[in-house]
Amino acid sequence: MEILRAEEEWQRAGAYSVRIQGMNRQHHISLRDEFDEYDRDGTKYIVLLDDGYPVATCRFHEDGEDAVTLGRVVVLPEFRGQKLGSLVVAEAEKWIKELGYKEIKIDSRVEAIRFYEKLGYLHVDDSVIRSGTFDCVKMNKIL
Repeated sequence: MEILRAEEEWQRAGAYSVRIQGMNRQHHISLRDEFDEYDRDGTKYIVLLDDGYPVATCRFHEDGEDAVTLGRVVVLPEFRGQKLGSLVVAEAEKWIKELGYKEIKIDSRVEAIRFYEKLGYLHVDDSVIRSGTFDCVKMNKIL
């Protein structure tokens, strides 16, 4: 497995590929909803490659002076259960620290709460919000 900090368009294409297969196709999310205003220059992507094939990804973007929002954590269905989601989040956190940010914010899907709790994220409050087709809760991690 190889981890890319995808900063060039050809590398970001790997992140987009995973998201199309893992979210658009699997959950029937339209491309318009999957790719939003945060998919732009300045947004950072992590892509995990298995023998050159993109299998997991996440992204983060600035959210205030000292904070980023982490999201679009996706692992292809056939690669789930191998801790690859944790691996891409850990690499993103490392990069976020290197860039000097102090807080990571996440809108976690309700079914992913335990995943983020295991990685040290805490609930901001108990409110459930609707994000696209998913029920989510706000979580964060102070670095």
